[in-house]
Amino acid sequence: MISTNDLKNGTVLDLDGQLWTVIWFQHHKPGKGNTVVRTKLKAVLSGKVVDKTFNSDTKVADAQVDRREMQYLYFDGSSWVFMDTQTYDQLSLEENVVGDAKNYLLEEQLVTVALHEENPLYIDLPASVELEVTYTEPGLQGDRSSGGTKPATVQTGLQIQVPLFLTTGEKVKVDTRTGEYLGRIGS
Repeated sequence: MISTNDLKNGTVLDLDGQLWTVIWFQHHKPGKGNTVVRTKLKAVLSGKVVDKTFNSDTKVADAQVDRREMQYLYFDGSSWVFMDTQTYDQLSLEENVVGDAKNYLLEEQLVTVALHEENPLYIDLPASVELEVTYTEPGLQGDRSSGGTKPATVQTGLQIQVPLFLTTGEKVKVDTRTGEYLGRIGS
């Protein structure tokens, strides 16, 4: 049990048998009454976000989440296989755990896998990854009807918008939170 005064972003709570991650919190002292802690909580399994207010210094159950560094090995057709970098144990994760991270995973990439009671919850990716453009149409000089961008497919199969000057075979930096093009990687 922890006090609501000790909440931090990323803390995982066990409320009514469900796991919730604190994504935002604020201590609030109204003109009258006791101090409260306002929070935005995200359901770990479903991704649903809710607002919840706690009285100050209320005790809540925190969930012990083990975050382990793992290396992505391969996709076997139905699950993604990771290896724990400390114990070398392999762990197969289903699509409901991997989620959108599959669009950014490259073989041998290091990620953080969150586990609760040895059950995988989610994958934390780096803020950005470097991916190779496998296909894009040639950009036409002077074509600005699309705002200076064009679609491109990267090596994981994800389609992103890139500037007109990019060509097939170039490496780009992509934001893993939004899927946006961040820049070209020099050769």
